[in-house]
Amino acid sequence: MDNLIFIIFSMAFVTYLPRLIPFLVLTNKKIPARLDAFLKCIPVAAIGALIIPGVFTATPDMPIAGIAGIAFTLVFGLWKGGIIIPVLGSVVVTYLMFFL
Repeated sequence: MDNLIFIIFSMAFVTYLPRLIPFLVLTNKKIPARLDAFLKCIPVAAIGALIIPGVFTATPDMPIAGIAGIAFTLVFGLWKGGIIIPVLGSVVVTYLMFFL
């Protein structure tokens, strides 16, 4: 049991460390405009990687439900940004379209 707790805390530390180091190192530094533009593209790429591969395989009987989910994600993601709300919204829209 002690070994399991050590493993859990070690995994948490190793997962948190790559997020903490840039925060500490770049706190008072100005990020170049090109790098900032690149970093702003990462949520869009993540949404594409999460949603698009499984859209048509999730609802093969009704592909319009998947297309509606993609449309919601695209519109909301471009309008407000973020990643959590567009992903959860696409799930809800696809679910509602499947039962309408």
